[in-house]
Amino acid sequence: MTESLTVTYLLVLIVLLGGASWFVLRQVLRTRRTELSLTNLQQKLAKEKGSPEDYYELGSILLSKKLYAQAIVQFQKALKSKTLAPDLAALIYNALGYAHSTQDQYDLALRQYKEAVKLVPDYVIALKNLGFAYERKQLLSEAMEVYQQVLAADPKDSVAQKRVDSLQKRILSPTP
Repeated sequence: MTESLTVTYLLVLIVLLGGASWFVLRQVLRTRRTELSLTNLQQKLAKEKGSPEDYYELGSILLSKKLYAQAIVQFQKALKSKTLAPDLAALIYNALGYAHSTQDQYDLALRQYKEAVKLVPDYVIALKNLGFAYERKQLLSEAMEVYQQVLAADPKDSVAQKRVDSLQKRILSPTP
């Protein structure tokens, strides 16, 4: 009895350690891939002028590493291209708005999100980000309007529905 219990505990321990090892290894490989992409892009852009996609990719990597000021610089370089497709420009404006938002620069974030939505009016992620920025600025009716636009584009969006419900309660019964 005790021998089988010991073997069972040992097997469970081996399975747990194996699972933990798998997740650690996967994270190490993912981080290595990101760092390699970062290094390659930085080297490429140091030697030659890159495409807007290169600057966007570099900015996105920097965002994921929480290097927001550096990401903003890369996104601004990407936006300087004269041949920028509207879809890509909207992605860049949204990412730029996110970078500003993480630094509590909501006025700048609002400007960027509005540009993204102007280029692609049904860009749901940019609309939700715009609504969030309006909320942070305490512009509740504007936030409500934007979240309702999200619901018009995607009626099943649970985040937008929760925000609309919450904003309705806040607007109808403001706290003193």
